[in-house]
Amino acid sequence: MNVQTKKIKIRQETFILTNQRALFWEEQKALILSDLHIGKTAHFRKNGIALANQIMKNDLERLSILIEYFKPEKFIVVGDLLHAGDNSDVDEFCSWRNQYGDLEFHLIEGNHDRISKKLESKLCLNFKSELMEIEDFMLIHDFEKKHSKFQITGHIHPGFVINSVVKKIKLPCFVVTENQLLLPAFSEFTGLDTKNLPKKGRFYVFTDAEIYEI
Repeated sequence: MNVQTKKIKIRQETFILTNQRALFWEEQKALILSDLHIGKTAHFRKNGIALANQIMKNDLERLSILIEYFKPEKFIVVGDLLHAGDNSDVDEFCSWRNQYGDLEFHLIEGNHDRISKKLESKLCLNFKSELMEIEDFMLIHDFEKKHSKFQITGHIHPGFVINSVVKKIKLPCFVVTENQLLLPAFSEFTGLDTKNLPKKGRFYVFTDAEIYEI
């Protein structure tokens, strides 16, 4: 896997965007991502739609490579860690997570995160809440206008359309505005929203080989 990075500054803090759908906050030593949707493939299989379990395995392999690359102290998921509660994919995720016992695991709850006390214990979470405030920043799944702090969010699965000579191509992206950093969906098994995006933002569009600022 090829890890490409782009360093940006937001309110004097350093964030490293990657082409692997996650970012690293240098000062906090935190790997941050959103919308893993663990259990989505198992949910589809349960409902009669045949999907390979390799989809989730690939997501977890990318995540392991990012952990080795950045060596974070904290792993923060900004919502939708899960897709449909507990299932066999969640068991596999928990086995994967147990490889990193020294890594703090923080979850900002998203609309899909229906987590019982039993499941919370199984996931080995260090922190779970609807939002997290760190200095001048707030991490929350979906943008809230009523909050004044700079928000790091997910939920939308942002995408950008590039018009090539042959066809239109949709690519995942980060979006940065005056008061928001919108993360791409980490799981590759998600759609891309190219319409409901923040206004007047800088787009960081990425492929396997490069990150482009638009």
